[in-house]
Amino acid sequence: MTKLSTILDHIDSGAMLLPEFQRGYVWNRDQVRGLMGSLYRGYPVGSLLVWETEVDPESVRGASDVVGTRALLLDGQQRITSLYGVMRGRPPAFFEGDASAFTGLYFNVETEEFKFYMPTQMRGDSRWVDVSRLFTEGLRSALQTFDPSDPGIDMIVVMERLTKLHAIQERDFHEEKITGREKTVDVVVDIFNRVNSGGTKLSKGDLALANICAEWPGARSTMREHLARWEAAGYSFSLDWLLRCVTAVATGRALFSSLEEISPQQFRDALDAAVSYVGKFLDTVSGRLGLDHDRVLMGRYAIPAVCRLLHLNGGDFDDAGHRDRVLYWYVHAALWGRHSGSTETMLAQDYAAVQDDGVDGLIRVLEKWRGGALTVRPVDFAGSTMGSRFYPMLYLLTRVGQARDFGSGLPLRKEMLGRLTSLQVHHIFPKALVKQHYNRRQVNAVANFCFLTQDTNLKIGRRDPREYFAEVEQKHPGALASQWIPLDPALREVERYEDFLNERTRLLADAANRFLDELREGRPETAESVALERVAVVEEEDTEHDARTAQLDALIGELTALGCAAPQRDVEIADPSDGRPLAVAEAYWPDGLQTGQDDPVVLELDPEEADEAALEGLGYRVFTSADALLEYARRRNAKAAGEEEPAPSAEPETTGGRVDPEILAAFDEALNSVCDRTWAETGYRPTYFRKMLNERGALATAKLLLSKPTISDGFVRLWELGRLDLTAEAVVLSNPAYAKLFTPDELEAARARVGDYL
Repeated sequence: MTKLSTILDHIDSGAMLLPEFQRGYVWNRDQVRGLMGSLYRGYPVGSLLVWETEVDPESVRGASDVVGTRALLLDGQQRITSLYGVMRGRPPAFFEGDASAFTGLYFNVETEEFKFYMPTQMRGDSRWVDVSRLFTEGLRSALQTFDPSDPGIDMIVVMERLTKLHAIQERDFHEEKITGREKTVDVVVDIFNRVNSGGTKLSKGDLALANICAEWPGARSTMREHLARWEAAGYSFSLDWLLRCVTAVATGRALFSSLEEISPQQFRDALDAAVSYVGKFLDTVSGRLGLDHDRVLMGRYAIPAVCRLLHLNGGDFDDAGHRDRVLYWYVHAALWGRHSGSTETMLAQDYAAVQDDGVDGLIRVLEKWRGGALTVRPVDFAGSTMGSRFYPMLYLLTRVGQARDFGSGLPLRKEMLGRLTSLQVHHIFPKALVKQHYNRRQVNAVANFCFLTQDTNLKIGRRDPREYFAEVEQKHPGALASQWIPLDPALREVERYEDFLNERTRLLADAANRFLDELREGRPETAESVALERVAVVEEEDTEHDARTAQLDALIGELTALGCAAPQRDVEIADPSDGRPLAVAEAYWPDGLQTGQDDPVVLELDPEEADEAALEGLGYRVFTSADALLEYARRRNAKAAGEEEPAPSAEPETTGGRVDPEILAAFDEALNSVCDRTWAETGYRPTYFRKMLNERGALATAKLLLSKPTISDGFVRLWELGRLDLTAEAVVLSNPAYAKLFTPDELEAARARVGDYL
């Protein structure tokens, strides 16, 4: 058994460190509060696992000048880091993460609760004690902040409780120790994963890197430098991805375990070569295909196979024709999700094909996997949002073809655009025009997208295609056709929107097949010779107050405040067996809401467009409601903090005075009435809203909705249907008498929401 104070001293002296393979700090504030509450109450908080071994300064985090035997903390990093941060008032030397998770913790000597500093609640209230100050300055200093003459303060109770809190540092922790020369890094990592089954586990890539770092301590930092350089250039890659590229070059095999046979020098050489090959390929896809930023760089797990091909081919393509055939394979591999699921299996097949017959072997294997010829069909362009795998294909066609801007008539190439080099996605049929007649997926269909200069996009705005199409065709004949816009005037009517989409998908598929066939022919004498220059693609300004986007932005902000990781937005989730798209998630947390501590989380707000059962069968936690996801995160944090879920208030706060029963009854009837009308008049069944009314009553339900920082799922759906008159917010404002039931802040929230999205 070791006292907590001794453990913290060991961290200060460098006697206890973190092994390099450990991930960073990922706890949130509620977990820290829960830990401190458990220790204060004397609850068990688990033992520690440490590895006593000879260390090299570069193989550990937390010290740069130590040698000899040290204790490396394996299991318990999150707990000990939290306690060090709270008790020392600063993060430990080995810290990597967000220090705000343990900064500013206070203890209430009256209620014995822990909370993080809130000025409105704690300023000037001596009952709230700064926990870090208690440990850094001592018990005497903390007691001096109290006025013994204050009749509201029982100094005996204060002293007892602060003494109890201060004594946490004398708490004994049981340490399990791993020792012995036979305990190599891979053995220790295996032990770590077995013991840490409920926490942050190491991936296969982490394990491989742990072994590499044991012989070349600087491997991880060197790889991170390369990743940072690509990040600065606009491409975001993971450490795991780069390691796959290195493994391909070094071994020609897909499994990370093959690196066990590679010496440190061989790994260094393979890393240098892989970085060179990746750089060459990024220049190639940017200059030849126009895929010049992260959002459109599709099929990134096909790049390790290209690295292997280049390595076997002396580091370069034979000529422009050979390059184009490789690009033909790459684009098709990306479009069909070749490496979206069973990455190692597919890469192993691709490496074997490259070894046997180069790019022709790759194409042959891909055709066999697809069950025939590689052809783009109109239905393939029927996806929606920028998360669709065919969104990059639309951008590619725009850049490599003769697509022209509707405002200037110039081709959308940087060398032709001059100063107008920023492009934006343009909704051909504006969202405001079609959202009341079609679902969200149709409104945001890829076939309803084209790229225009930012200036032109702003000038067109929400105009009807019946108006601006005619102007474009008159000023710049052929500009519409260059963007694969159907020229039939009848298809410009909003009633024919679905027919417009169908015809445009046909035109896009034809264009895609023509270009890809040209790549496959790969004739050097006809290959494109002028490299495309990079252009900037900027996010479209939301001038239409998109309620769904606003809800998602607010949701992610709330989740981030709760300590959750930032998600990927508009991302495709594919079946690992055949690459089939299962969903295009509005938000996706591949490593869980907290990195490495949860199952992958998918937010899919159009469940009818997704294979929810398949996603859940693959281990994804699927949410089809933003409200439900936020509630889950809050309950999860409350559990981590050791708190019970608060019960709904039986008597909601009003503007003051007794609630007029007649007004309350009228409001109850009105809110229940719009619930019934919603289903009858729109076909949307507000199930969760009905449940809230039954459990809480009308007034409590309305107040709860108005108190939330995010608009509800029901509000968003009614906005999409053009029926904000059926929202709870609209009912609150529908009768001046109802104002007596609500506070000024609640009324203002209702007015702001209805006003913003009308």
